[in-house]
Amino acid sequence: MKKTDIIISPIGKISPWILETIAREIRVIFKLPTRIMPLLNDIFFAHDPQRNQYYSTKILDALESRAPKACIKLLAVTREDLFIPILTHVYGEARLGGLPSIISISRLIEYTQIDSREKNRSRIIKESAHELGHTFDLRHCPDKTCIMHYCRKIEEVDQKSEKFCRYCKIFLSDSIKVLG
Repeated sequence: MKKTDIIISPIGKISPWILETIAREIRVIFKLPTRIMPLLNDIFFAHDPQRNQYYSTKILDALESRAPKACIKLLAVTREDLFIPILTHVYGEARLGGLPSIISISRLIEYTQIDSREKNRSRIIKESAHELGHTFDLRHCPDKTCIMHYCRKIEEVDQKSEKFCRYCKIFLSDSIKVLG
């Protein structure tokens, strides 16, 4: 069976507009079919009570073991706040050159501004494409406008574009060719 689909996998209750937007934009950015498919009902197994956050690496392990055969890459979406031990939080995490990735919308969604939907959409797309980019073996990019630029603050996410720089685009194309 040929692996073709990028699976967008909600964990918990995620608004349909978020899932549909991610599926549509990822299809355009990566030029691969996408499909929405829940794989995990909850992630309490990854909860750290001292931090009151969820350890994203444990979630990646669980996602990888549940991925369908036709899945070329996997992006999970959660509302829960994520961390890795060396950082206070992460917007997401991915296996470099691997199958699974995850983003959290908890720090990407802004509820305080009346017209924040476009900003929220843009942040979610950027971080979804960023984490999926890592699964296609892309590293962090020094170009501050590239999707693959590493962001520590939400303001940095807002400053980068929704596109890969020229170099990352070439590396991504080469990685996709190898898979196909």
